[in-house]
Amino acid sequence: MTTRVAVMGIIVENKDSVAALNALLHEYGDYIIGRMGMPYRERKISIISIAIDAPQDAISALAGKIGNIDGISVKTAYSGVVSDES
Repeated sequence: MTTRVAVMGIIVENKDSVAALNALLHEYGDYIIGRMGMPYRERKISIISIAIDAPQDAISALAGKIGNIDGISVKTAYSGVVSDES
């Protein structure tokens, strides 16, 4: 299985959508290297970054599912680090 390392930047503008986001992150938890979240209280948003090492299609699927949640936006940056694991 070929995996890539990527970072996802997530902006949460709708607090009612946090449960759906957390459920997705839990579903893909085996691939997540680390997660950092910061509330930006003055703007009433949260900023989350996710480091992930997963197959390309899993990263794309997760980003697509996150992007479909109301009030949440996501962008993904891919590294050139690719590994073939058996």
